[in-house]
Amino acid sequence: MADDAERRMNLLIDRLPASVQKAAQWLRQPSSRWVRIPIGILLIVASLLWFLPILGIWMLPLGMILLAEDVPLSKRLVDRLLAWVERRHPAWLVPPAR
Repeated sequence: MADDAERRMNLLIDRLPASVQKAAQWLRQPSSRWVRIPIGILLIVASLLWFLPILGIWMLPLGMILLAEDVPLSKRLVDRLLAWVERRHPAWLVPPAR
């Protein structure tokens, strides 16, 4: 189960541009917890301002994914969401051809 969740998360990160991949991998390291938690909370709070330009609802899942590394309830929700995405929309987790 944990291996599947990690695999799905890595597939999701592989879809990102190379520069963002490095940042995402750094943020997932245990030593980055002090940065990951405030950024995750900030993204979730900012998603409440979805009606403003630039800010949007896209920040909510990103914040949840960041918090999922440290909050068990959030981790279960993100794991379930990624499992659903893998079943219903498998192409969303396939890395683009480079």
